[in-house]
Amino acid sequence: ARRIRRRDSDKLSADTMRLFVNCSEPVYQESHQMFLERFSANGVRPEMLSVSYAMAENTFGVTQTPADQIPKVDIIHRELLETNGQAVTVFPDHPQAVSKVSCGPAIPGTTVKVVNSEGQFLPDRHVGEVVLQSDCMLNEYYKRSDLQPIQDGWLLTGDMGYLVNEELFIVGRSKDLIINAGKNIYPQDIEAIVNDVKGVHPGRAVAFGIEDEREGTELIAVVAEVKDPERLNDPAWRQELARTIRQAVVRQSMASLSYISLVGPKWLIKTSSGKIARAANREKWLLERSS
Repeated sequence: ARRIRRRDSDKLSADTMRLFVNCSEPVYQESHQMFLERFSANGVRPEMLSVSYAMAENTFGVTQTPADQIPKVDIIHRELLETNGQAVTVFPDHPQAVSKVSCGPAIPGTTVKVVNSEGQFLPDRHVGEVVLQSDCMLNEYYKRSDLQPIQDGWLLTGDMGYLVNEELFIVGRSKDLIINAGKNIYPQDIEAIVNDVKGVHPGRAVAFGIEDEREGTELIAVVAEVKDPERLNDPAWRQELARTIRQAVVRQSMASLSYISLVGPKWLIKTSSGKIARAANREKWLLERSS
């Protein structure tokens, strides 16, 4: 939506496209709206946008928006999600409103549940780890007997989410979860805010937690790649951009940032599939601070 110039899509038609499947990354309603607004003139319609939750361990899909249906959007209370682990619905104009897009129901042959830390199944609208059973999931990891992804017949995904009428909503990764001042902060939510700040290269921000023994909590750090790396030599510009990032996060979330690092191209570490590697970037950041 941002990158393709209008003149490059003027003669394109999406009328015969069946589905655009949003998968493998956090799904945001704002992204869907931006895509629709940008390409509606080319024939993109709301029912073409679909969401899938998938993982290689299930070869491949787990859930999917039914064809010809618009993905459901759940408007919930941000603070209750972060402090109580509950997805409580609110009106869109509520000051704590945040939207979560459904990944759809489980595909045929697959069962999806949500469990707490003791492995007990949770009711609808309670956040826990997503687990699944299917006729196409792995038995074990190749030559990794130290990893045991299946417990009591259920594959532990490591993803946090909740169910509503058998539809799955993902809120984050359990291993990436930041516990800050008693609140569960999902780093992708912070990253989405930072990526929209003018001066930050979209899609190139990472957030992670730093344990603070004195405070007994985790502090939040952000590393963001800037659009104009030449301006990193200007202390006043760096300070102003950091201030803008900090204000945007406070205004749009329940969190405040303790550390902001502005970097140039090629600093951030990505996985082989092109995703931002939070753990690796955290280790790199800590190493640079200690050296």
